[in-house]
Amino acid sequence: MTPSPPEGSEVGAERRRMAEARARERNWMRWGPYLAERQWGTVREDYSADGDAWRSFTHDDACRRAYRWGEDGLLGFTDRECRMCFALALWNGKDSLLKERLFGLTNPEGNHGEDVKELYYYLDATPTSSYLRAGYLYPQNEFPYARLVEENGRRTLTDPEYELEDTGIFAENRYFDVCVEYAKADVEDVLVRVRVVNRGPDPAPIHVLPTVWFRNTWAWGRTGEDYWPRGRIARDGEATLSIDHPSLGRYRLDADRLDSQRPRWLFTENESDTQCLFGTPNASPFVKDAFHRRVVGGEDGAVNPAEEGTKAAAWYVATVPPGGDVTIRLRWTAVDETSPPAGERFGDSFTHTFERRRREADEFHASARSAPLDDDERRIVRQADAGLLWSRQFYHYAVETWLDGDPAQPPPPESRRHGRNHPWRHVHARDVLSVPDKWEYPWFAAWDLAFHCVALARIDPEHAKDQLLRLCREWYMNPSGQLPAYEYDFGAVNPPVHAWAAWRVYQLTGERGDPPDRAFLESAFHKCIINFTWWVNREDVEGDNLFTGGFLGLDNIGLFDRSRPIAGGGKLEQADATAWMAFYSSTMLAIALELARENDAYEGIASKFFEHFVRIAQAMNELGGAGLWDEADGFYYDHLRVQGASTPLRVRSMVGLIPLFAAESLESEHLDRLPLFRRRLEWFLANVPEVATGIACLHPSESREHRLLSIPTRERLVRVLARVLDEREFLSPYGVRSLSKAYETPYSLELGGDRHEIHYASGNSDSRLFGGNSNWRGPVWFPLNYLLIEALKRHHHFYGDSLRVECPTRSGRQRTLLEVAEELERRLASLFEPDASGRRPCHRGSRFHSETERDRLLFHEYFDGDDGRGCGASHQTGWTALVANVLERVAFVRAGGAAAADGAG
Repeated sequence: MTPSPPEGSEVGAERRRMAEARARERNWMRWGPYLAERQWGTVREDYSADGDAWRSFTHDDACRRAYRWGEDGLLGFTDRECRMCFALALWNGKDSLLKERLFGLTNPEGNHGEDVKELYYYLDATPTSSYLRAGYLYPQNEFPYARLVEENGRRTLTDPEYELEDTGIFAENRYFDVCVEYAKADVEDVLVRVRVVNRGPDPAPIHVLPTVWFRNTWAWGRTGEDYWPRGRIARDGEATLSIDHPSLGRYRLDADRLDSQRPRWLFTENESDTQCLFGTPNASPFVKDAFHRRVVGGEDGAVNPAEEGTKAAAWYVATVPPGGDVTIRLRWTAVDETSPPAGERFGDSFTHTFERRRREADEFHASARSAPLDDDERRIVRQADAGLLWSRQFYHYAVETWLDGDPAQPPPPESRRHGRNHPWRHVHARDVLSVPDKWEYPWFAAWDLAFHCVALARIDPEHAKDQLLRLCREWYMNPSGQLPAYEYDFGAVNPPVHAWAAWRVYQLTGERGDPPDRAFLESAFHKCIINFTWWVNREDVEGDNLFTGGFLGLDNIGLFDRSRPIAGGGKLEQADATAWMAFYSSTMLAIALELARENDAYEGIASKFFEHFVRIAQAMNELGGAGLWDEADGFYYDHLRVQGASTPLRVRSMVGLIPLFAAESLESEHLDRLPLFRRRLEWFLANVPEVATGIACLHPSESREHRLLSIPTRERLVRVLARVLDEREFLSPYGVRSLSKAYETPYSLELGGDRHEIHYASGNSDSRLFGGNSNWRGPVWFPLNYLLIEALKRHHHFYGDSLRVECPTRSGRQRTLLEVAEELERRLASLFEPDASGRRPCHRGSRFHSETERDRLLFHEYFDGDDGRGCGASHQTGWTALVANVLERVAFVRAGGAAAADGAG
């Protein structure tokens, strides 16, 4: 490995901080962007009788009601345990609400499910949060809360969402461009710079309230860990706050002048306004919504005249000329830290610290991804990586405490003891976790997190490893071996991609030049064995190696909700669930073989996973005749078994492509080092030939023996790919669609007296089958495209140039599977690259055309299968951040050909 640069050098400074944090020499990770952007409307804050989280705690409640399990704020900053929080509040002089948090529609309010109705961007970040930058566009006229709710309420599933841009609020560029930057001068010395630019044609007033507060840990009647007593924030001189927290210790927050004027300090308590909410007397006369009442309502008595509390803000007021800007500077420091004297805290060193941290961030990102990216590609990659790092969030949810309620609060309704998540009492989450979207999905999701970690491996491999292992710990994983899915239903079944993620993180870190981290791989492997056993015992009901699992993260992809009982007592044999288990088996086999290189004990375990794979593959290909394969259509389908009769559900969707994922090569030179496994393999092939049929092949080269484990034979692989690469079916200009476009003519099925229908929808869903804004009936999704591309490369490694397919179908162009994979990568990458008109397809349909925003990117949940427009959650910089890995591969191909790309992960 490259030696660390000398102390004081800017080259490698961020890597040095990462190493110090990893060695626990210095706690560089204590502070970061761990503050949620939406705490209201979450399951953990829901104490209702009916489990309606959206209505139990609304956006309107959020300014008045203290949160129980976390905090939220606008582009905020907090410590790893969310004890002391910092965020912005804004007011334009016209809004009905002080802007303390992002607004959006709830799932019932949106015509396509929940949806944040704001424009904000993650622009830059480093793994230790030594430098962070984000942007927020704040309208200068009254924010159209009611209009957004009412218009979306009028719209149907076939209408587009009504966005903030559609209201005309940004006409004539009448908005403030707010940029927030954080820079760490030291572990406990954090500098904040807020720049507000008036993009409009006229002078405009702006109120900026940088706010610091404590998470309420004292009002619940509990003591012990995480239930610290009330701390104290008080004024200490003209420009300084004294902050004393029982766990964190003592800090000071300094606020600089703005145009020679000091800010006005406001103080209150982070306590619920119970009088307003519930009609009961307040515990304190100064409550959570005090700053809104003082700034917006002009209520002098709302804030504490004694100038102390558990929440405080520096209130700046300015009128900004057109094209002009104002900059606000703050700094908080631990009292026992060495820092500049009060008179120098905003001197030249403040500006120099920002400049230096920005240069260090440039150096880090340039070295983190070594691919020969052009300038625009680097811009995309850097913002994707920034989104990953900004989407690390403090997540707290102790299910047993949540179910039982708190001594100082009204007891929860009896119904909750038998309702959501009650079998998961052991879950005690109090960690910084990678979340899909800090507004739309401000909680972890097991299979999302796996993809996050594969993207994170390039920039923060230790965090990626930590996340994968953490979710397998005993306070997350069920004693049965099931991984928790997501907070709305921990018991839902997500695709088993954890082992794949651990394997890829191990490989990707090796490509960086890091030594093999077999301790990590072994730890993940042991936990995945437990989870694999749960799958075998619980999701193979008939013991025939055909698996179920429900919707498996694909939500509304089927004719009916696959997570619910089927009319007439039918049983669904799922092509995706079965293929996922084959993929799981092949991945565990690959890991076992890697571990067996240094420990012979893993050879026997490898044999076990080999047998699992071949028996699952046999069931999928042959059980009952042809298994789940349809010879007429050349595709894998779910089968519905009712009273002994099995009926294929002839819907060509991503469900039928997942069988391609399970492909693993067994190289002769590797097998030679593992004689026990080789003998077992040869015995199996010789003595159980009917099982091995179609899944063990000889490499065409005579120079060496080479075997491939895969579900489809060569012939079947070619037939499926003919569908995949058909632009009239799966192949979109921007990747592979989740449902064949052939279903523009709907497919229907009569079942139990009901008619079920499915049809292609290129963008937002036009079905309420599953609910929410998720749509697997046509759009392009990054996670499964990514897995398909990797699988094609594994197939190519076996077949080589001897296997060529027409790509696109009917084009007459024959390509190897590696070339097909590279073509799919180029199509995915093109979602974010400017087209001939200079617009990025992912932003197509946006009515916001300001030149200043053209290079600020959004990373959506999924993309329209026809025009590439971003849909769903707008900040899904978890799995959509995989575009950074894809762009690396594209750049390697452009510069050095396929071999370089294949080694790019």
